[in-house]
Amino acid sequence: MTFDSLRFDADGLIPGLVQSRTGELRMMAWLNREALRLTLDTGFVTFWSRSRQALWVKGESSGNRLKLVQIRPDCDADALLIVADPEGPSCHRGTESCFDGEPWPATLPWLGRLEALLKSRKASADLNGSYTQKLFAQGVDRIAKKVVEEAGEVILAAKNDDREAFLGEAADLLFHLELLLLERGASLLEVVEVLHHRHADRSGGPA
Repeated sequence: MTFDSLRFDADGLIPGLVQSRTGELRMMAWLNREALRLTLDTGFVTFWSRSRQALWVKGESSGNRLKLVQIRPDCDADALLIVADPEGPSCHRGTESCFDGEPWPATLPWLGRLEALLKSRKASADLNGSYTQKLFAQGVDRIAKKVVEEAGEVILAAKNDDREAFLGEAADLLFHLELLLLERGASLLEVVEVLHHRHADRSGGPA
């Protein structure tokens, strides 16, 4: 991507849509050439405030910065998709996304929010706490045992041809697998990256 290839508007601005690596749309704001340059140079997303007529680093006062992963223009080069790792809520209201409001339908990016919640449970692991806190307090052996148990339940539900039970058991398995990943300092995103690299290694062929 080069600056010359981008189509800034008459005010020298281009809209930037910020998306987390889990796929959640976080916010939209405007960038001028200097904001874009600073974003690329510093690694933290910087915008141009039309109301203040000034540059602003997202999170410079709240600490809820956006750590840059990648920027790519759309097909007309008049809008930017900014993939970033949020360091906290992205909306000035304190919500994760500026698009929060009415309850969202279930989507895959919601797994990112679940992971953030489970990380907080791990940080407060307690044998007298919630179910999740207890599992984290009991450690890897107990969590791994639950993964094995839930995998068996998934198989049984699949063989019984009970869709509702099958989906419920699959949800339990995914939940406990996520606990195991976090217990070992990993995440679902890293698993997705492994799948992504495997697919790329096959030159885009079928998995």
